[in-house]
Amino acid sequence: MRVLTLLALSLLTSSTFAQDEAIYYPETGAVHIPKLQVLGDSSGKSYSIDLKNTQDSNFSVTSVVPNMSTAPGRNVQVGPRPYFLVEGMQASPLKTQLEQCGNLAFRKTDFSVGHRGAGLQFPEHTKESYMASARMGAGLIECDVTFTKDKQLVCRHSQCDLHTTTNILDTPLGAKCSTPFTPADPATGKAASAKCCTSDITYSEFKSLCGKMDASNPQATTVAQYLGGTPNWRTDLYSSCGTLMSHAESIQLFKQLDVKMIPELKAASVTMPYEGTYTQEQYAQQMIDEYKAAGVPASQVFPQSFNLADIVYWIKNEPSFGLQALFLDEIDTFDAAKIAASTTQLPDLVAKGVKYIGPPTWLLVSLDSNQHIVPSDYAIKAKALGLNIITWTLERSGLLKTGGGWYYQSVNSAIHNDSDAMEFLNLLAKDIGIKGIFSDWPGTVTYYANCMGL
Repeated sequence: MRVLTLLALSLLTSSTFAQDEAIYYPETGAVHIPKLQVLGDSSGKSYSIDLKNTQDSNFSVTSVVPNMSTAPGRNVQVGPRPYFLVEGMQASPLKTQLEQCGNLAFRKTDFSVGHRGAGLQFPEHTKESYMASARMGAGLIECDVTFTKDKQLVCRHSQCDLHTTTNILDTPLGAKCSTPFTPADPATGKAASAKCCTSDITYSEFKSLCGKMDASNPQATTVAQYLGGTPNWRTDLYSSCGTLMSHAESIQLFKQLDVKMIPELKAASVTMPYEGTYTQEQYAQQMIDEYKAAGVPASQVFPQSFNLADIVYWIKNEPSFGLQALFLDEIDTFDAAKIAASTTQLPDLVAKGVKYIGPPTWLLVSLDSNQHIVPSDYAIKAKALGLNIITWTLERSGLLKTGGGWYYQSVNSAIHNDSDAMEFLNLLAKDIGIKGIFSDWPGTVTYYANCMGL
C-alpha cells in the first residue's frame, strides 16, 4: 500500500486530468479519476485512480490501475452497406453531407455500439461476431451475460436461447435440454418446439457447442429443419460454427480489440436464488468482479440491466462501475399508459443516482401534426434531466419498406425504405443528442458518426 500511495502521489503532483472527470461520491467520500496523464509523457499512457476521504479533506489511495494501452490503429472497414443506404436517400443537405464522407479514413467511435457483435450477418455473441463488430469501428461491444449450470458466466442474449442460437439439438447435449425437441404436427397445426438453457449444461459442455444465426423453423419435423429458418434478409454465410465465449473470454478479446465493454446482466430464467444459494446480488457482483480481475478500469465498462435493482446495487456497492450503469427500459409496446409510466419514472431514476438510460429507439420519437418525426416527450424530459441516452437497436428490422416494425413502431407511417434509417439516425443524434446507439451492423453507424465528428 505504501508503494501504491507513493506512486499515486507522484502521479497527482505531475499530472493533468479534466476537472469534470474527477468524480466525487459524497455518500462514501470517495474520488475517482478515470483518466490521469503524466505531464510531459508523450506515450499517451494514463492511469485510473481511486481515493478515499479519510478526515479533514485528507485522502488515502485505494487503487492505481494503468488504463489499457491503445492498440495499433485499426483499419476500420464499414463495408458497402452505408454507401447503399446513403445512395437511396432522397435529395437533401444531409444526403449531400453523407456523400461527401465516402472517402474518409474511418476510425472507431464510441457512438457505434456492437449489438451482440454484428448479428445482422454473424451468429450473435460469438468471437467472429465480436471481431466483425470491431472491424466495422464499434467503440463499445456487448456481451449479454448469463450463467451455466455450474454458475460460470457466458455470453448469451437469454439464458434459454441455445435451441435457436446454437447446434445443441444436433448434439448429445440436446437430451439435457429443459424441453427436448418436439416436431411439428401438421395434422393438429402444432408448431415444433424446444427449450435449451445455459443452466441445463456445464460451462465445458457449453464451450463444445457451435453458434449459429438466431432462428428456428416452426414447421420443422426434424432437428435439421428446426435449426434452419434464418430470415432471408440475414445470411448463413458465416454460420458454419461460431465460437461461443465466456464472459471472461469476451473481456480479454475486447481488451485485445481495444474497445470498451457494455455487458448486460440478463434476467435469469431459473428461480433465484439459484439452487437456493446463488442470489441476484451475487450474480451482479460476479459480473463486475470479472472486470476487476482482468484489470479493466471502470471507465471502460458500461454495465446494463433491465432490472433497476441491479443498477442500484452497482451504484451503491461498486460506485466506479455504477457511474456508467445503463438502465434499460423494458417497455415493449406503443401504449400511452406505458409510455407515460416510463416518462414519469425518469426523475426517480435520477434521484437513485442513475446517469445513463437505454430506451428502445421508438420511445425517443413521435410524429407531429405534419407526420414528421420529432423527439418524443420522453426524450425531451430525459435530456432536460441530464440523463445520457444510449438507445437500441439499428439494423435489426429487416427491410423497412413496410414501416420498419417494432423498432420504429411509434413512427411506422413515416418509414418507407431502408435509407430512412439514416434520417432516423440523424434525428436521434442531432435533435435528441444520444450518446450512442446499438446496431446489428455497426458499419452503418460508424460511417454516420465519422461523417458527423461523433
